[in-house]
Amino acid sequence: MTMSKPEWIQTKIFSREALVYHCNAAKVTGKKIVFTNGCFDILHHGHLDLLAKAADNGNMLVVGVNTDASVRKLKGPERPVNHEMDRAFQLASLLCVDAVCLFDEDTPKELIESLKPDVLVKGGDYTIDKIVGADFVQSRGGEVVVVPFVQGYSTSSLIDRIKKL
Repeated sequence: MTMSKPEWIQTKIFSREALVYHCNAAKVTGKKIVFTNGCFDILHHGHLDLLAKAADNGNMLVVGVNTDASVRKLKGPERPVNHEMDRAFQLASLLCVDAVCLFDEDTPKELIESLKPDVLVKGGDYTIDKIVGADFVQSRGGEVVVVPFVQGYSTSSLIDRIKKL
């Protein structure tokens, strides 16, 4: 019996414990693990560009996604617009994304330290010295990559445009 596409997408959403096991198994086979994270509240071109470019840095792209509670702490009480499982499912449906995991902490530091990625990727609004987990990844011989922003795309500006309609 063949798995349906929605079922296949769901298999790419992991608990933290299962993801650690999955990444360790991939490393044993020589795969290079790439990690990025964010809220990904309303998926847009900028997000997709970041994810595709992040995936180019290794063999397996893992995306950490802030839980709803974590997004509210970061962005305020009106956010997120989309529920955490909807955001995780959207990301998991992308071909360039291999695994998705929710995290509830204020930063992905604990998740990064659990996964021990080979490459850490963030968007262009960061400098390496401001990227959470960069020092940990570099101390293990890993790489930190900053992907330039695609100008004109942000969830906040998209929400503002929608409110004006």
